[in-house]
Amino acid sequence: MANELDNLNVAILVADGFEQPEMTEPRKALEAAGANTKIVSPVKGDEVQGWNHYEHADKFPVEVKLDAADSKDFDALLLPGGVANPDQLRINPDAVRFVRDFFDAGKPVAVICHGPWTLIEAGVVRGRKMTSWPSVKTDLINAGADWVDQEVVVDSGLVSSRKPDDIPAFNKKMIEEFAEGQNRGQRAATR
Repeated sequence: MANELDNLNVAILVADGFEQPEMTEPRKALEAAGANTKIVSPVKGDEVQGWNHYEHADKFPVEVKLDAADSKDFDALLLPGGVANPDQLRINPDAVRFVRDFFDAGKPVAVICHGPWTLIEAGVVRGRKMTSWPSVKTDLINAGADWVDQEVVVDSGLVSSRKPDDIPAFNKKMIEEFAEGQNRGQRAATR
């Protein structure tokens, strides 16, 4: 796995309340494969709060403020889940625009758990085969996605998984898709 992603720049978009293992474990895998990762966040302070389910976990430094972030500076996007995190991101116009920009450019995106809520708001799931945490199933179907209950799903540069238990399979497919780079199928998904 080492060096598959040499010098690939990956944005990790999170707000307070992201599910900590859904950020830290994929981040470790990306960096072990040679990627450069940056936490991008709309939080007001200099740190963003992780959660383990409903309990506060660790805080992490915000490396790029969302209002200063440009998707052109990144090759791929990681969207961790957690309930509070994507719920905040999907009502933030800058976050929605940032996410949509990755799809418009055909860049690979990996999303897990409740993270698809932000993709739904960005209007990029119609016609896509995806998975998610079970409570997001109806939202994805109503937004036009083909929801399946699988450990990991890959659809033209979009990688999705259901939960922390899926992280090993998620990481493997995320690295494969990120290594492939741009995908025309991503562009086709935008509204």
